[in-house]
Amino acid sequence: MSLRFYNTKTRAKDDFAPLDPHNVRMYVCGPTVYDFAHIGNARPAVVFDVLFRLLRHVYGADHVTYARNITDVEDKIIERAAREGRSIEDLTNQTTKQYQDDMAALGALPPTVEPRATGHIAEMQDIIATLIDNGLAYEAEGHVLYDVAAKKDYGSLSNRSIDDMIAGARVEVAPYKKNPMDFVLWKPSSEDMPGWASPWGYGRPGWHIECSAMSHKHLGEHFDIHGGGRDLIFPHHENEVAQSTGAFGGDFVSVWMHNGYLTVEGEKMSKSLGNFFTAHDLLADHSGEAIRLAMLSTHYRQPLDWTAQGVHDAKTVLDRWYRQVDNVTAGEVPQGVLDALGDDLNTPGAIAALHQEKDPAALKAGANLLGLLEGSAEDWFHGGGDVDAAAIDALVAERTQAKADKDFARADEIRDQLAAQNIILEDGPGGTSWRKE
Repeated sequence: MSLRFYNTKTRAKDDFAPLDPHNVRMYVCGPTVYDFAHIGNARPAVVFDVLFRLLRHVYGADHVTYARNITDVEDKIIERAAREGRSIEDLTNQTTKQYQDDMAALGALPPTVEPRATGHIAEMQDIIATLIDNGLAYEAEGHVLYDVAAKKDYGSLSNRSIDDMIAGARVEVAPYKKNPMDFVLWKPSSEDMPGWASPWGYGRPGWHIECSAMSHKHLGEHFDIHGGGRDLIFPHHENEVAQSTGAFGGDFVSVWMHNGYLTVEGEKMSKSLGNFFTAHDLLADHSGEAIRLAMLSTHYRQPLDWTAQGVHDAKTVLDRWYRQVDNVTAGEVPQGVLDALGDDLNTPGAIAALHQEKDPAALKAGANLLGLLEGSAEDWFHGGGDVDAAAIDALVAERTQAKADKDFARADEIRDQLAAQNIILEDGPGGTSWRKE
């Protein structure tokens, strides 16, 4: 099947032709592990998981390499570890595990490789040294900075001039910079901060150089797709382009894909507004599949407005679909689903095709490609192990006996008791069944 994706670099939908069909390579910027991931951070994990699944479907599971990094050295990490009196290793290990567990609960497959920044310091230093040798970086007061004026095509990804970037960005003003837009590749660390020996003194890397080093190590100098949130286009991805092309030449990335921003109930997500949610928060109240379907119901390039009604509607759809595919083996993915996903990962179009699908086996296969309907109907309706099914079954049986004994007060009491646990009872000719709301 043919694939076309919107390319931030060309500002158009381009036909996708991998550099090597036997090893399609994709890199997505992962989390900085100092806290739970908020739902804005979760969106790219879900979006690019669908892309990963699609590429595996088209080229074969063994022919796709997906790298999603872990940033485990950064100033926010240092600050939180110091504030809590914890070691940085303890903090980053815990929050990495939290992130992995929460993304798995949202149905995201593990990436092929999940490199950690601290495991690639040598590679970062090699790139920095090359940039210095190539006249694109300079040392100043213990720092190494990228000289953006020396890179004539700086700004090509975001399509902005240096003057425009200075006017629209918050840049760190420092007397040792040649240009306000020059960004840090290496910076000094005090003895109580994480750091590594280097030709430029004891220090640690800047954020941008980390992704250049990790993508180069695991995917090579030129790879197929680089993804991330729209907020990363500038400065992070612009700086990655400058670093990687400055060190290695060539195109670096064939297709740049960026997902849109996220709001909550029509407003920007903010702790001060009380509408700041982590994925972990939402997973306490909603199934991962319902959250995932709610996210995929908006095209990835469009702004996503997260609403309580949206996730409720997604749960209702999944209830219906799980009834349709109960005890069904997945068949062939519907062509309508493939056509939609092949056209710039149009997940709303794919979902619309699933709504029209009459064959349960095809419905299941198409939903599986989106990372949905991967469990059983029994687990879906009975809470997937989140509830004590045996205890509920006992209460249902007790209620049935109470009704037979005409003890309707006790029967109603049991119904209310289960309703308080979000357990819905459904009476029918064959008896009473239950499901988790």
